[in-house]
Amino acid sequence: MNLQAPQDFAPQSAVAPNRLTATHALEALKTGRLTATDLVKACLQRIEERDDDVRAWLHINAHALEQAAKLDAFPHNQRGKLHGLPIGIKDVFETKDMPTTFNSPNFEGHQPGQDAAVVDLLRAEGAIILGKTDTTEFAAAGRNAATGNPHDTRFSSGGSSAGSAASVADFHVPLSIGTQTGGSTIRPASFCGVYAFKPTFGMVSREGFKIYANTLDTVGWYGRSVADLALLADVFGLKESIKPAPGAATLRIAMSLGPYGDRLQPESVHAMEVAADRLRKNGHEVTQLELHPEFSALDHHHRTILHREGAAAFRNLARRFGSDLHDDFHHRVENRDGRSLPDLRDAYDAAAKARVQFDRLAAQFDALLVPSAPGYAPEGRHPGDPVFNAMWTLLGVPCINVPVSMPDASLPIGVTLTGPRFSDPSLLAAAERLAPLIDRAPSPDA
Repeated sequence: MNLQAPQDFAPQSAVAPNRLTATHALEALKTGRLTATDLVKACLQRIEERDDDVRAWLHINAHALEQAAKLDAFPHNQRGKLHGLPIGIKDVFETKDMPTTFNSPNFEGHQPGQDAAVVDLLRAEGAIILGKTDTTEFAAAGRNAATGNPHDTRFSSGGSSAGSAASVADFHVPLSIGTQTGGSTIRPASFCGVYAFKPTFGMVSREGFKIYANTLDTVGWYGRSVADLALLADVFGLKESIKPAPGAATLRIAMSLGPYGDRLQPESVHAMEVAADRLRKNGHEVTQLELHPEFSALDHHHRTILHREGAAAFRNLARRFGSDLHDDFHHRVENRDGRSLPDLRDAYDAAAKARVQFDRLAAQFDALLVPSAPGYAPEGRHPGDPVFNAMWTLLGVPCINVPVSMPDASLPIGVTLTGPRFSDPSLLAAAERLAPLIDRAPSPDA
């Protein structure tokens, strides 16, 4: 099995519509070479063929073809930026026409009365919400997603945005929406071999999705190229940057294994080395960077904030459902780890100090290259260790997973490009130039 990342197929190539990147599918839709109906049909056929094994979906939109036909009849001057694109939505976001279950047995059949803000924006731009993707319960703890890794379903697709990552990797949809509180967008992208973007904290509305940790939860998304990620960044209003897009022929890249490098598996170290070597060979400057020793405490601080804010998020559900709610959530509510208020205060203060330090450091480079995951996806359905993502989530910085194409790899693996807060467009611009060098091999059929 060749496990290289999906190719950015040209729209004129003889490829099934569901295998197009979102960018190329939009081109084909605009020029009339493809209809929304045909694209949705191809996606639904792929789901029918594969989802009994992959299990990316908790609910499929029964009216998707009807909605596609209506969009096909729209005049061109009334079409939105995402006209006709099928998109998957992690089942923690409210949808007015589909259940929102949070993958919790206590919310089976739960039907909200309105869409989450993100869903509302996607529909306004002509996207078709194809269905709700599987997730770790409440995108937090408890029940794992049933989703398998599309490259080998014996292995995990990650968590908590398991179904969202797998649905793009297995060609069910060109784009999908997830969330990240620890590593729940970037880590599944690494495991599944797709592109993903976690933007700067607070830049995309969280209205209408289940909050786990108020100062950490961030909307993220998946695609098959950096251009795909940029499509949604534009829709969500990420057009301003604190730094200009890189204009020089040679980009300055800082490479760091971070404060937890001793926890990396050999395959992740190799992926970092391969990525850095490819960038150097193509004329870019890659230098080693050691982070301040204080950064080694950030994973601990992240966990303190996660659990104490999680206690507030799940206290009402613990009271309402009692023992019917998974014990993981009672663990948070009861503060069984004994994380004190002084611990929480110190975590907030350390995070604030580290954000300033990191922003100043990262501003000197066009991008930082860091690991996306400890290694390959683990067997089973365990979401995996978020240690190589949680620090960046706590810092609130934008992160992009780029698959590293390695023909001899047994499973996909990626690396992360990151930068200072509020540099999202410039980071995407840097990634647009760097990603084809890191992920440079063509993809076979899945």
